[in-house]
Amino acid sequence: VCLCFRDVPSVDILVWSELPTGAGLGSSAAYAVCLAAALLTVCGAISCPLKEGESTARWTEEELNLINSWAFQGERVIHGNPSGVDNAVGTWGICWGTMKERGKEMSLVASRVPTLRILLTNTKVPRSTKVLVAGVKEKILKFPAIMNPVLDSIDAISQECQSVLEAMPANPSPEYYPVLEELFDINQHHLNVIGVGHPSLDRLCRVTASHGLHSKLTGAGGGGCGITLLRPDTSLLAVEAAKRDLCACGFECWETKIGAPGVTLHSSSSLNAEVLHALSES
Repeated sequence: VCLCFRDVPSVDILVWSELPTGAGLGSSAAYAVCLAAALLTVCGAISCPLKEGESTARWTEEELNLINSWAFQGERVIHGNPSGVDNAVGTWGICWGTMKERGKEMSLVASRVPTLRILLTNTKVPRSTKVLVAGVKEKILKFPAIMNPVLDSIDAISQECQSVLEAMPANPSPEYYPVLEELFDINQHHLNVIGVGHPSLDRLCRVTASHGLHSKLTGAGGGGCGITLLRPDTSLLAVEAAKRDLCACGFECWETKIGAPGVTLHSSSSLNAEVLHALSES
């Protein structure tokens, strides 16, 4: 695919992010998606969807596919052999559904997940996704009869989780949360088996478990971040106690929710004061 339909003008690119890097939060994919969208827009390969008077706008499905395609190439430069999931989520937003694979490129065909409260914890242990992916590949080649069934089980966990999440919007029953918690626990054990765990993540899981909460790593593992599922009826006291104990371990915590629309073009008037200040100071 030709990147540009005409000459690219000289541009200055300023990047500002609240995402910690190397922590399993998809910061590289977010960067690649935003950079691809910006450059494709500037060179005229895709339209500028923002109309006068609008604060935000998104591109067409065809244009999002092109953004995702180029973002995936950026992820390949950074990670070597990425799954394509992070850049697809960065392009289309937090969805749950079928990943369509073309070569190694991914596009999402999915519905929105229900709003889920989570505790996001950064262990502050740096790691390299490229190194971890290579390590998993090496273990699969060394022990295929052992590792392939584990990977099949991880896939089955994802399918089961998908079924639960798809059912939740129509029937937001509290009965779904124990199922998700159990899937979190099983998944975390499997991820340790394939070699992407870390003592810091084990400690995170033990601390949250002591408060009746369930956690798993996110991203490539090997340190970085973990997520803890918070039921709607989880008490503020329990969350604060868990955060206190996690911070005592030297970790950093945020309470947040899962859900975002994907790559979006913003007018300067829609940016918050913190972002505008950071950009003006750079």
